[in-house]
Parts: sequence; C-alpha cells; structure tokens
Amino acid sequence: MFISTIRSSFWLKVAIGLLLVAIADALFFMHRPGATLGFFALLWMGVAALFRKGWIRDRRGLSAAGGAAGLALVMIDRPGLLTWVLFGLALMIAMQSARVRRGEEAWRWMQRLVVQAVAAVAGPWIDLFRLGRANRRRGRGFSLPGVLRLLLMPVLGGAVFLGLFASANPLIGELAARLRLPALTDETAGRVIFWGAALVAVGGILRPRWRRRLIDLPSLQGRVVPGGTAASVTLSLVVFNLLFAVQNGLDLAFLWSGAPLPEGVTLAEYAHRGAYPLIVTALLAGLFVLVFLRPGSETAARPLVRSLVMLWVGQNLLLVASSLLRTADYIEVYSLTRFRIAAMIWMVLVGVGLGLICWRLLRNKSAHWLINANVGATLAVLVVVSAVDLGAVAAAWNVRHAREIDGQGAQLDLCYLDSLNGAALVSLVELEQRAADPALKDRVAAVRARQMATMQAHQAEWRGWRWRDARRLGRVARLTAGEPLTEPLPGLRDCGADVIPASVTVPAFAPASPAPIAAPLTSEAGA
Repeated sequence: MFISTIRSSFWLKVAIGLLLVAIADALFFMHRPGATLGFFALLWMGVAALFRKGWIRDRRGLSAAGGAAGLALVMIDRPGLLTWVLFGLALMIAMQSARVRRGEEAWRWMQRLVVQAVAAVAGPWIDLFRLGRANRRRGRGFSLPGVLRLLLMPVLGGAVFLGLFASANPLIGELAARLRLPALTDETAGRVIFWGAALVAVGGILRPRWRRRLIDLPSLQGRVVPGGTAASVTLSLVVFNLLFAVQNGLDLAFLWSGAPLPEGVTLAEYAHRGAYPLIVTALLAGLFVLVFLRPGSETAARPLVRSLVMLWVGQNLLLVASSLLRTADYIEVYSLTRFRIAAMIWMVLVGVGLGLICWRLLRNKSAHWLINANVGATLAVLVVVSAVDLGAVAAAWNVRHAREIDGQGAQLDLCYLDSLNGAALVSLVELEQRAADPALKDRVAAVRARQMATMQAHQAEWRGWRWRDARRLGRVARLTAGEPLTEPLPGLRDCGADVIPASVTVPAFAPASPAPIAAPLTSEAGA
C-alpha cells in the first residue's frame, strides 16, 4: 500500500526529481566527471525502479535495465559521453517496455525514444497545465494561470508605489538601493542551464511520454520503381560488376600482392585517397540492392539477377576489405589515431550491413528484419567501443611501432600522445624506459611528467576520481619500482616536448608545472 502510494504521488516525484538534480549539481557542475557519474547512474536507476510500474516484471525491461546497470559500471571505471548516451537509451527502453507490445520492431522503438526525448522538454509545462485543469475541476483554486493573474496587480502596483516612495523618502530610497538582485554571472547562467537540462533528463525518465500512433515504414511492395525494370536492373548489374572488377583488380595488384606502383604515386597516397570514397561506393551499392531488389519483386525472383547480385555483393565486400587494408597501410606510414580506429570499425560495420542485405535477399527477409539486425550490430559495437579506451590502444600501437624504436614505423607524434589526456601514460612510461637516445628520452619524460601530474591532480579530487586512472597509476608504480622515472630538463616545451628558446614569446596561459608544455598544436583533423 505504501509503495503504491509512493508511485502514484506526483509531488513526491517532483521532490525526488529535484533532489536528483541537486545531487547532480553537487557532483558534476564545474567539476570533471569521474566514477561519481556511474554511481549517480545507479542511483537514478533505483529511483526509476521505485516510481515506474511494470518494467520489473517485463523480460525486455529487465534486459534493458541490466544493460543500463552494466553501462553504469563501465562509467565507474571510465566515464564518457558515448557510455552516458547508451545508458540513457537503455534506461528509456526499460521505462517504455511495459507499455510496448512484444516483438515491436527497432524502427518503431526509435520513434518512441525520439518522442520521449522531445516530449521531455515540454513535459514540466504539460504537467503544470494538467494539474491546474484538474484542480479547477475539483473546485480548488490553484492553477498556474490563476496564480499569475492573482499576483500580477499586487506585484506591479507594489513596485510602482515602492518606486514613488523611494524617490520621496531618502530612508526608503537608501533601503531600496541595497535590495538588488544577484549579478548574473557566467557561473549563474551555466548553473541555470545545467539545472534545466538535468530536470528535463530526470523528468523524462520519471514521467516518460507515451504515443500510440507511430509512422510505419513506406512499403514498395507491388510498386514499380522508375527505371527498375528487370532488363534495366540486369544490365546495370553487368556494368557495375565490370567496373568493380577493374577497381578490385587494381587493388589486388598493388595493395594485396605488393606490386610496385606507377612512378610518382606513393603507397600512402594510393591508400589514403581510396579508403573513404570506396566505402561510400559500397554504401551506394547497398542502397541499390535495397531499392531495386526487394524480396518478392520481379527482379529479385530471376536466377540471373540473383547470381549477379551475389557476385556484386562479393565484390563490394572485397572493396571494403581493400579499404581496411588501405587504412592499415596509411597507418603504417602516419601512425594510429582514435579517428582511424573508428573509421576501420565503421568499415567493418559497412561490410556486415552488406552481408545482411545479401542474406535478406536470399532468405526473403522483411525490411524490419534488416533494420533490427543492423541496429543490433551497431549497438553491440558501440557498447564495446564505450568500454575500450581507443586512445590507449592507439598510444600503445604507436609506441611499439615508432620509427625511433624499430627504425621502420611512423615517426612518433608526441603531440598526439600528449592530446590523449592520460590515456597514453603507461605507454609513455614504457617508452621512456626503453628509449636509448637521451634527447628522445628527455622529450618523452617531459610529456609523461605533464600527463602524470594532471592525472594525479584529478585523482586527488574525489569527484574526478576514476577507477581506470587509478589502475594506470598503479601500473606506472609497478613499472617504475626498480627503475625510477627520469626528471626532464627544465624549460618551456611545445606540445611535442621540444624546448622553446627563451627569445620566443610564449602565451601567458602556458602552464608552469614541471617541464611545462604548451597547448597541443596538432589534431586529428588530417586523419
């Protein structure tokens, strides 16, 4: 009975929601998010479980809640924006699951989540309007428009008379001059925005909006797409296969077999120019198959067309594999970055999507099946990426394959390692211990000292403490137990840890920490 009363209490939801927002303000406003983000996510889940009915008894709701709890644990280890967004999606699905029929497609789920997110912005105003209307029906006096009408004349009239009395009486005038509203500082404005965003997020979970009418996917069943006759599609597939054979033949000759390129063309140039445009080509190929070769259509039923499609999809998969190899060759010359890792993951997803399109055609699957499969594959990849530190992966690879270490890889980009915000700390320590060149050792020590000092400062502040950073510092302590770290030479450094001459004017905001390093000058824009 008590739990039922709690769940049905609107004002208790408002009070608990405001308490959650206040906790979020104390933990995160003007502070670097740490493990506290994961603990706050678990607290938010607990409050949602108390107020929302039905989802605990629903298998989908429990699965989504389990996924949200797992993502909250990931944020205790390594908080990040992607993990937070995935947690929000999982929690929204859990809250909606009890109202959604079983077997609903991903397309309709996406609409529900978008409606819930958009409606959350207007949710508090909708609730106030409904509350005022309900009170008027019951004969109660409270309603927001009524309160505004009630206070309009007293407030405005009182202000006018106060102004007149202040001008006529110096005592009242002096008292009124002291009564000033607080100054609108940047911090105050930022806190107002923070509270507004937090209220929308919390309110959207505690009072999710529901919509019965949704948009169905447009059906092309029985329709003839302009230019999509069987003869036209067959001829198109023959032309496409021939063109793709030329491109794949060149890739097999120069990328896969290692044949020398024409004079004036480097392998890096050949690899970089083709990696991303060829993925667009594969996406256009998948779109062509989706539109003109729908299961049950006249073109898809012809054995010759189906054979040409299978051949073409196979060539597209080879194209994707060549794009991956192109990117790998480019990385050998210009090192690894988080962006390039993400690009390779995207290429793999494109290949999976092409395979799913082919399977759909062979097995006469529906468009909803294809969307569900692609959404599932994408979400699975995003969850893995949210838990893996791509910056640490890139740093470890670059250090292992640096030209300064093995004489063959890419030149070590200390600027990029410095921009990874601590993800490269362990790799920098390992490189510092292995480096034989004193100049390189000093430059690495300078970058490592700055990264380590920053991480220790963040870990000392309880709001910014992160479990993964604690493990990194522990790993550094073990690595340096028998071999203490070197002290870098004094002096102001650029982002690559080269010493800036004293005659060069440096910005006033350059850090003054040990072995100070100026702000990074490079980025991944050229990736």
